[in-house]
Amino acid sequence: MPEQQAPEKIRPKDLGDYLEVMSKSVFQSGMSWKVVEVKWPGTQKAFRNFNAKKVASMTTRDIDKLVKDMRVIRNRRKLEAVVGNARQIIELDADHGSFKKYLRSKSGFEDRIKMLRKDFKFLGITGAYHFLYVVGEKVPSHSECQKRLEKL
Repeated sequence: MPEQQAPEKIRPKDLGDYLEVMSKSVFQSGMSWKVVEVKWPGTQKAFRNFNAKKVASMTTRDIDKLVKDMRVIRNRRKLEAVVGNARQIIELDADHGSFKKYLRSKSGFEDRIKMLRKDFKFLGITGAYHFLYVVGEKVPSHSECQKRLEKL
């Protein structure tokens, strides 16, 4: 079986780009990345192409529908986390003047990981690392990261 390649980095253009990358990290927690990739086109549609404001406005009824939607990974806690994280991204963007400024409000890598884990739902150490890497923030190599994060 071939190993997973490093994910492609992006240059986020808006809050939706950050939300989509974070959401992929949320869904990959405890799951095969292949399953997430197969379900991703349906997940994008179900979450309104990750328009942060639209996702943030989703209700419990919307989540109830998604739990039955075969296009997505139907884990209620993860689905709720995506909606809650959208709301948090919007709030932090407003509080800091931009979401990028929020991400850079902590200088140390470990502090940034701790901050993300505290501020967002269902985002573990590996998910936070993946998120920072994909959105183009400075992170240590994967092997160095493992050594440094074992201490957290």
